[in-house]
Amino acid sequence: MAVNLVNVEAVSKVYGTRALLDGVSLGVSEGDRIGVVGRNGDGKTTLIRMLARLEEPDTGRVTHNGGLRSGVLTQHDSLDPQATVRHEVIGDLADHEWAGNAKIRDVLTGLFGGLDLPGFSDGLDTVIAPLSGGERRRIALAKLLIAEQDLIVLDEPTNHLDVEGISWLAGHLRARRSALVVVTHDRWFLDQVCTRMWDVQRGAVHEYEGGYSDYVFARAERERIAATEESKRQNLMRKELAWLRRGAPARTSKPRYRIEAANELIADVPPPRDTSELMKFANARLGKTVFELEDVTVRAGDKLLLQHLTWQLGPGDRIGLVGVNGAGKTSLLRALAEAARTQGDTQPAAGKVVVGRTVKLAYLSQEVAELKPTLRVLEAVQQVRDRVDLGKGREMTAGQLCEQFGFSKEKQWTPVGDLSGGERRRLQILRLLMDEPNVLFLDEPTNDLDIETLTQLEDLLDGWPGSMIVISHDRFFIERTTDRVFALLGDASLRMLPRGVDEYLERRRKVIDAQTPAAVQSVAKEVPGTVSAKDGRAAKKELQKIERQLDKFSDRETKLHAQITENATDFGKVAELDAELRELAGQREELEMRWLELAEDA
Repeated sequence: MAVNLVNVEAVSKVYGTRALLDGVSLGVSEGDRIGVVGRNGDGKTTLIRMLARLEEPDTGRVTHNGGLRSGVLTQHDSLDPQATVRHEVIGDLADHEWAGNAKIRDVLTGLFGGLDLPGFSDGLDTVIAPLSGGERRRIALAKLLIAEQDLIVLDEPTNHLDVEGISWLAGHLRARRSALVVVTHDRWFLDQVCTRMWDVQRGAVHEYEGGYSDYVFARAERERIAATEESKRQNLMRKELAWLRRGAPARTSKPRYRIEAANELIADVPPPRDTSELMKFANARLGKTVFELEDVTVRAGDKLLLQHLTWQLGPGDRIGLVGVNGAGKTSLLRALAEAARTQGDTQPAAGKVVVGRTVKLAYLSQEVAELKPTLRVLEAVQQVRDRVDLGKGREMTAGQLCEQFGFSKEKQWTPVGDLSGGERRRLQILRLLMDEPNVLFLDEPTNDLDIETLTQLEDLLDGWPGSMIVISHDRFFIERTTDRVFALLGDASLRMLPRGVDEYLERRRKVIDAQTPAAVQSVAKEVPGTVSAKDGRAAKKELQKIERQLDKFSDRETKLHAQITENATDFGKVAELDAELRELAGQREELEMRWLELAEDA
């Protein structure tokens, strides 16, 4: 039986007049991998800070198992600014000691791209004080992961990591034996790592079994039971569930009979986008030419980023752009934006950019545009316009769009100066969309946005008729909103990747393996959990057997519930049937656990 590591008992926390947490009771056991989700400001960070004993509750108590070794990554690190990276991460270990440690090598390579920390002026001997917030955060994460922990608590660990770094971190955390509690808006990461979910909403915490996909299914099912037919049809949770089941490879860890239930739930949900209809509308708005690049060279100072690039962005194209940090993703967007701003008068270092005459570009940069702090949210949106045409006969007022983006009627009268970073980001996207652009450049649009806001933004972009380029480290957002993926791999070229982000990660892995010294490769550790083809076939057979048994259990449970209803006045009979039902539930749970164990081998 798993040992209980942390207990949270009847905990409450109030800030001002708002109760962030109200009588919450939870527990973390050995082997738990828990993802924490919820809207910005609903108390996710407060919950995990109390869990880690960095903050005291107003009422209730938090108890830790004796001798618990825990590590915490908070939003603000406690690194010594005068120390070097070596001192903070590796300590006093000699070079031969840490270089011979597979775990340390794995962490340094995964988070920094190499043992010599490429990108840091003096490698491991770089002083921390002048480093950026993102660099300091990776150092704090490396320091935490190198240590031995019983419990790891992470607050937004994927911030400042690229797609490659996030993929590595997911694999690293899956392989660790430590329990994990993580707050993140990265849904792909949650699906890869977590086996339970905590949803923080209005002072309460709802628990769900499984990863993010399972959580979406459970919430959609719960809301289906409570909703009317028309509101069900508009339910964003069901739309996202439809995407999870159809759009990307199935991520759910639930047995097949539950997958079938999910499929029934979304049977009447249309595909996320009507591509041909949107393309027709985009052509009408944009004409044949959007951006055409001929033999273009892009530089950042003396650094060559792209060379001899011939490429075009056509009407209705939805492009995801990935690549190593510093490869030129943002520089490419800036070059195109500058050409659009001057109607082609400003050109890159070499080559030519042709801009369509009807192009109306909206560019969401990584920097949040400053607005007059006394301006109200609604006023800031109405400054652009009062109504927006979303295409296909859809029109929204400024107030309606504000509500869709999580600004309630009361919140719409909040001064801009009082908004959080995430709320300002939302307002920036809103203002861009209100201007009715026909080309969108989104550079890291998911920064500071919670999952609910992300699903609302995705829903809005589903029916948006125009051309779009998205730069994002959020793999789920790229898969969800774009149709094709291009990559900058650091060799001054732009490549289309038919298999998307998976192909990008494979290419990068080959590059890193080729650059890794042979001496280090020879110490590569054996991957645990690998199974032979014969074992895989045996696992598949047993899986099929278990699924047949589970189907029988479901039928028997249905009959027992019917019998209990029929014999409601016979208390003896009801007790007998209830005992059989509980025994059946226990057997089913054991079978489900065995199914999950076998699923990986199969």
